[in-house]
Amino acid sequence: MVDARGLSCPMPVGMTRRAVENGNPATLEVLVDSKTALENVTHYANGAGYKVEVSDFEGDYKLTLTK
Repeated sequence: MVDARGLSCPMPVGMTRRAVENGNPATLEVLVDSKTALENVTHYANGAGYKVEVSDFEGDYKLTLTK
């Protein structure tokens, strides 16, 4: 899981990219707390071949990336 809450872009995207490059997981959960981070991580994940499902997680966004 990548917890990027409280961080501004491009940090959430960078953390997600490192998690993908280090393990190429079939599923990865990413927590963010801004709409901008949500959009940027979604854009990156789609480009990396992941399907993204977004849900509200205690007032933040939880993105579930799956291949």
